[in-house]
Amino acid sequence: MEETTQALQDFTARYCALWQQECGHLPASETLYGIASPCVAETVSGVIYWQPQPFTLAKNLDAVERALDLRIQPAVIAFYTTQFAADMTARVGGRELSLVQVWSEEDFVRVQENLIGHLVMKRRLKHSPTLFIATTESELEVISVCNLSGEVILEQLGTQKREVLAPSLSGFLALIQAVR
Repeated sequence: MEETTQALQDFTARYCALWQQECGHLPASETLYGIASPCVAETVSGVIYWQPQPFTLAKNLDAVERALDLRIQPAVIAFYTTQFAADMTARVGGRELSLVQVWSEEDFVRVQENLIGHLVMKRRLKHSPTLFIATTESELEVISVCNLSGEVILEQLGTQKREVLAPSLSGFLALIQAVR
């Protein structure tokens, strides 16, 4: 868990530094304008400027584990309980992605509900369990962690098609390049 926590904090620092370097300010979002979060540093003309904040809830995904009677990879738990932050864009192997992050305490409930829905779909299809960590430009593909192996994969939703991107979540976070 500590490796994943450190790798996520390192990526977040790279992401925020890129915004500072290219724009001269904290990461900005129009889509999150008006949505409460401890991350909001400033609001100006319909734009929020944000910075990551420490996660203040219990560091577990017990609701997901209980709903499916499933033990979740510790790396995934660390990924979702390290910090509050906005989703962050990145690139790996020429592919753009958006890392799913928890924006607030209320958002944490929504993220867990979405993880449960994803796992229920996988179970109905008789596929091995995965937990998404990033979206892609395609609505049919997500980047997930295989709950059995811990590998980070690109998976095509509704199919068994998957491509291994990294052997671990911490390795994946070290591999991706921050983009604005």
